[in-house]
Order: sequence, then structure tokens, then C-alpha cells
Amino acid sequence: MSYPAHWEADAVLADGGTVHVRPITPDDADRLRAFHARLSPETVYNRFFTLVRALPARDVERFTQVDHDERAAVVALLQGEIVGVCRYDRLPGAGPVEAEVAVVVEDAHQGRGLGPLLLEHLTSAARERGIERFRADVLPSNRRMLTVFRSAGFEVERELADGYVELSYPIGVTEASLEVMRAREHRAEARSVARLLAPSAVAVVGASREPGTAGHEVFRSLLAHGFEGPVYPVNPAAPHVASVRAWADVRDVPDDVDLAVVALPAPLVPDAVRACAEKRVRGLVIVSGGFGEAGEEGRARRAEVVRIARDGGMRLIGPNAMGIVNTDPAVRLHATFAPGSPPPGRVGVFSQSGALASTVLAEATRRALGLSTFVSIGDRADVSGNDLLQYWEDDPRTDVVLMHLQGFGNPRKFARIARRVGRRKPVVALKSGRGASDAAVDALFASAGVVRADTLSQLFETAQLLALQPLPAGRRVAIVGTSSALAALATDACRSVGLKVPELPAALQEALRDLATTTETSNPVDLGPLAPPEQLGAALRLVRDSGEVDAVIALVTPHPQQAALARELLAVSEGSPVPVLASFLGADGVPPELALRDAPDAAPAPGSVPSWSSPESAALALARAADHAAWRTREPGVHVDLDRVDPEAARAAVAGLPLDGTWLDSARTTRLLAAVGLDVWPSTRVRTLEEGLAAARAHGWPVGLKSADERWRNRTDVGAVRLDLFDEEAFVEAWRALEPFVLPGEAIVQPMAPGGVSTVVRLVEDPAVGPLVSLRLGGVAADLLADPVTRTAPLTDVEAEELVQAVRGVSLLRGTDVVALEDVLLRLARLAEEVGEVAEVLLDPVLVGARGVVVLHAGVRLLPPGADPELGPRRLVDLRSP
Repeated sequence: MSYPAHWEADAVLADGGTVHVRPITPDDADRLRAFHARLSPETVYNRFFTLVRALPARDVERFTQVDHDERAAVVALLQGEIVGVCRYDRLPGAGPVEAEVAVVVEDAHQGRGLGPLLLEHLTSAARERGIERFRADVLPSNRRMLTVFRSAGFEVERELADGYVELSYPIGVTEASLEVMRAREHRAEARSVARLLAPSAVAVVGASREPGTAGHEVFRSLLAHGFEGPVYPVNPAAPHVASVRAWADVRDVPDDVDLAVVALPAPLVPDAVRACAEKRVRGLVIVSGGFGEAGEEGRARRAEVVRIARDGGMRLIGPNAMGIVNTDPAVRLHATFAPGSPPPGRVGVFSQSGALASTVLAEATRRALGLSTFVSIGDRADVSGNDLLQYWEDDPRTDVVLMHLQGFGNPRKFARIARRVGRRKPVVALKSGRGASDAAVDALFASAGVVRADTLSQLFETAQLLALQPLPAGRRVAIVGTSSALAALATDACRSVGLKVPELPAALQEALRDLATTTETSNPVDLGPLAPPEQLGAALRLVRDSGEVDAVIALVTPHPQQAALARELLAVSEGSPVPVLASFLGADGVPPELALRDAPDAAPAPGSVPSWSSPESAALALARAADHAAWRTREPGVHVDLDRVDPEAARAAVAGLPLDGTWLDSARTTRLLAAVGLDVWPSTRVRTLEEGLAAARAHGWPVGLKSADERWRNRTDVGAVRLDLFDEEAFVEAWRALEPFVLPGEAIVQPMAPGGVSTVVRLVEDPAVGPLVSLRLGGVAADLLADPVTRTAPLTDVEAEELVQAVRGVSLLRGTDVVALEDVLLRLARLAEEVGEVAEVLLDPVLVGARGVVVLHAGVRLLPPGADPELGPRRLVDLRSP
């Protein structure tokens, strides 16, 4: 029996290296003998309970010739050699659901997380083959293997028998096992990025002597920024580069190399990566072009490079990358040919576009926005934005994450990680390019708590506020300035983005009047164009400490004592419990007078006052910060354990059906939805008056009659729907009136349903983001005007409630059973989890009554499902093939 293709994968180990995992094959016989020969006597004894110096031929044959069902094994490969094996054998007499499992890892690679990784992949394969339980016999002295099983996240039973420990546990997916797997994934991926960003030694392969070339500029940049380790230029045609001895081949470098930056013509890159693998380089940054953008040949070359790198245990940034930066004073890594040298700071930046990366660095430098790290990912052949999020989550030097995204490799994983990171560190993202609609991206970001920026300027404007000032506790803003006209603009700007500019209490206004000659103290506070610096400072302190506002915006027009005003504003900001913002007309970023610095050349530190050239920009940044603060403080909710959900019945309802995108018939639709607890109101499709009358009698009077044509099905305004038909005479009259809308000759007969507010609920599988659940009000006007509110699945109870409350016209739902409507949303989201073939579900209309809801009509379409990477074992995106 052959094995499924998805049983083969690349994966990241606990130390950040990579291995290739696949089922064993008969061709592995020589590799298995060599692997066994490299094992220490202790490891052999722990595996076989006796000392087997060489594997007998019969054992080699038995171990490598498996059917991937009764017996299966997966191996970990590094540079073509087996470094670990995990296998199971179904137990005779124990039924088809139990198997014995064993793991062995080469001594030189023990402690790298290979055992748990192999066990994850074998467990996933065993589940697919119907196995429900694993057993293992382990020597008590084999503490490492006992730990592997004990820490897998399963309920392990232990029993000591005949000198060994007998372990037994169920292998079904549980919350605990998923949590363990994701925690390992987090640590491994974070460590793999750390190895790239904090190398001890760097080689530049393709370091040219010609200024302006990528290799030359990267090498010069490493030297100019004072990288703390050795830098080795590799150039077979030059004895020296920039007065530093060059090496003809990276394998000739006498010392270890942690990171290689490859800047060669594309056809030469595969051989260079192969040489790096032989040198045991730990990571790669490929700045060369000529890959994904170069047609079929380029994509094939990229796949080859990925394969060589992963087989060699290396993670890869690029190709087409602009490079990476780590401003940590202990590292000083500036491996990029992009201009711009931002100071050290608290912001981590990810750019998917190589061309845009240079703009990002230049803009960060211009605004004095301090960076902790910067990564230009290019083609995203290996390392992705998800990997960087894993790293930044634990990085003590990063407080805010900025991301420019052109697409999502694994949107569900992105949402899961970003949601976790965002609870501690704001994630600000600019999404551009194709692949997902704005509504889908908004839904994904809303679910994950990501702050969305619409332009590059907004990306930086939002980041500088989040990096330098505390989050606002609410949306109340005080505006204090030296111009009433500018204050009016700021007030309008705040209100337009959902901020509040409340009138200040009388006592506070009286205190402000004692400071100023102006009488404008209600909010905004106008101090006059020539207000002295100390007056501005005193007014700002009064409103800051009043407890009446959640943020303060200071507006400053050109002033004879501009620098003194700035210093006063900075003093007010230090230690402020609320964010303090400024709008110095014409000044974006942080002017020197508004910056706290640890050193003369350092970036503005937290507590510095960010400034915007216009109050509109300041208000927008503050609104985004307030939105994020509100998201962070809300309860995330739980995934409700719904009753009347039968996943097996749901999958059986679509088993064997064509996955061609056509709508299912009503009987199959009703059966599928019933499996997740959604009841569809009875209906009968009819073609003739006689069939209609028979259906009406069967349902019982009164009934409704409507066109089956999607264009007219809910159009009461044009007469395509006839309600409250109490007898045959009324039915015949309605049928005659309906004939113009009955094309191609079908109508729908339904018993009359209880009244309620019409809504439309939809589930659709977005190819770039995953399953989306949307809700809007129904009816003719809403069909034309109302945009649906959308969230990504799965939904928590809190997210379902927020979705309902965010609907335009939600006031119409007052007095209705919105909890029942939320239940519909949760069940539809659950259907997306259980049946991957569901491409779209349309519930239109769903009538929300005073008690309960009625689903009057439902439609379901099926398409071939994609694998859900969130439930399988850890794996990297498969880019080994073009």
C-alpha cells in the first residue's frame, strides 16, 4: 500500500534546525543499516532491550517493507541520512484500534526535539488508519523516552511489568494535545528565527568588489554597522573585498558560519546553498532575484533551493529579500543593501515586498522610529510572517510589530498567533496585493486583534503612538492648543473616527480659566496663539490628571518659543497615565525636542511625544489605539459546546456527492444542517398548480407561495411572494399571479412561519483567509444597501455576540431573540470546522422572532476541501515543487 503525499513534510526542530519527515520505504535499507551503526550501545539497548550490534537482513527487510496500515514507520532525514525512526505495529488480538509504538533517535541528534516530532507525525498517520490507542514498552532507565511520551499531551497510563514500563494512551486529538503541539511549534519557529537574527559569524557569498552590487553593499553594510562577529566575503575571483581577505568557497572558511547571505546570479544559487549545507551553515538570506518572478524556470529553481536548504537543516529568508537587521547592541547585524539606518528601538518590522523594504527603512530613519529588528522576506520561500510573529512574541526588545503583507500562507495560523501576540504587543498590518477581499481581511484582522493600516504613512503613524505612549483606557479626548481654528479641525477629526470630545466639568473649566486669558475652556481648550510654555504645561497637567479624559492631544502652531513649548510637552508626557499626542504643523514623527533618549544617537524612548503634521492623522492613530485597547480588554470568549451536533452525521450527509460547486437539493441540505442542530422550515418545490395544491394540503393551511427562482424568491415588493393563503381558492389566485416569476416552472410552498425580523446568514470559504461567517439584515432595502458584517470561523460566543451587535440597523432587532440568532452563527461556524467540503451556506431569510428563529430557506454548495494544517502535525509549507 502506498502512503498519502501529505504524510511527507519538512519540519522545524526545537533548536531551530530543519528535517525532512516521510514514511520509510524499501529504498531506505542501506540508510537504516548506517543509522543503526551510528547508534551508541546504550541507545540500541534502550530500543531493543538487548545489544544488537548490526541489524540482521531479515530485520532490515521487516523494518523497511511496511504496508503503511498494519505496520507503518516514519523517518527523519538530514542531508539524505536517517537520524530518527518512529514506527507502529497493530497489536495482534487487541483489535484493529490499538498499536505498539517505538521511537529511536541518533545520539548526535538527541535533545533536538526529534522524538516528539516523529511521534506527532506517526500519531497523525495512525489516526487516519483507524488506530485509536498506542502502547509502548520503555525501560525505566530510558528517561528521555519516558519524557517524550509523558509530555505529548495525552492521558498516559503507566504500569511497571517485567522490568519495563508499559505505557498506554488514546491518540485522538484533544485540546491538551493541540496545546502541547502548538507550544512546541512556537518554541521551534521562534528559535529558528533567532538563529537567523543573532548569528555569531556571517559569510557573504557573492561579495563583489564592485560598489552598487548587492553583494558589495551587504558586505559594506555589515562592516559599517559594526557587526560584533567576523564577516567572511566569499568571492572566487578576488583575493580581497574591501580590504578583507576573501575566500573562494564558503567551505574554505576556516571557522563556523552561522548565517550566509547569498548574492549571486540565480543559476549559481543552488550550488552555493548546497555548499552552505556541507559547511553546516545554520541559516540563509538570499537576496538574489530570478526565482518566483522568473516564470516556470525560476519557480523550479526556487523549489530546488528550498529542498537543498531544508535537507541541510537550514531555514531560509528570500529569495528576492532585501535583507535583515538586528539593532541589538550585542549583535549590530545590518545584512541588507537597502538605504536607511534606523536607530535601535522597540519596533519589529516585517516586509513581504523587497522593493518596499527600502522605503520602510528610509521612512523609519526619517521619522526616528527605533527598530529592534527588520526582516524583508522577498519570495517567502521558507521563513514567513508567522515565523516572525512567533519570534517577536517572546523577544524582550520588541514591544510593537509592524507587518506589510501581500498574502497569507496559513491564515488560520496567522490569526491564532497574532491573537496571542496582540494581547501583549500590538500588531499593526498593512495588507496589499491580491488574494483576499477587503471584507475578508477586515474579518481576519478583527478576529485576531490586528490593527489595520490603509497606507504606509498610517502604518508608521500608528506604530509611533503605540511604541511611545500607553494605550488609552477609553475614547474620551481632551484637545489643548494655541489655535481655535485648529482645535475645531481636531474636534471634527476625532468625532469622525469615533472618539469623544466631552465637555469638561465646571470645576475643571474654572481651574483652566485661572491659567489662561481665554474663556474657551470647555473642550477644546484654546490658550491663545502666544500662550507661554508654562501655561501650556499647566493646562495639560490639569486635564491629564483630571480623570475626565483618556488621552490628550496638544495642538501647536508656529510660536516664538516653539522649542520651550516642546520641552514642556515632553515633561508632561513623562510618566503620564494617559497617552499624550502632539500636532506640530508640518512635523511627522518625533521632533528632537519631544524625544526621550538613552543616548544621543538612540531612537526616541517610550514616553516621547509623537507628532503629526495634521490633527486628522493624530486622531486616526489615536482611534486605532483605542480600538486595540478595547479589543485587548474584552473577554475573548469560549468555543461553546453545542448540543445536537453530530459530526459523523454531517460528514455522512455529503459523502459521495459531487464536489462541483452546484447547490445541493433541499432534502440533502436539510439533512446536513440538521446534523449541526440547524432546522430548516419545511418546504416543497412544485411545478404545477395540482402539485402546489397537494403540497399545501400536506403542510396544512395557511401556506405561503413563492418563486423558486433566486432572483425573485424574497421579492414581496413585486408580488413574487404570496403569504397567508388560507384555502384553495386563495392559493389558485396566488398561483395565477405568480406565473410571471415562476421560471423555469418551479415554485415553493411552505406553511406560514411565525413573524420576525428578516436577516441573512452566510458561510463562505474564502481561498485566502478560510471560512467566513457573515450576517446582515434582510429585506429589499437591506439587500441593496446593507453590507454584511463578517468574522472568521471558528467563532467564540463573544465573537458571535459582537457580530450581531455590529450589524447595520441592529436597533431593528431590539425585543427579538438575538441569543437564538447567535446560536445560528455558532452552528454554522461549527459546520465549517466539521465538513471541509462545504464551500458556501446561504440562510436567507432567517426570521428572528421574540422567541427563537426560523430558517425559511437554506442552500449549500460543496467544493473539494483543503487540508486543515491546524489539526495536523507540525510542518512547513510545501515549496519543494514549483
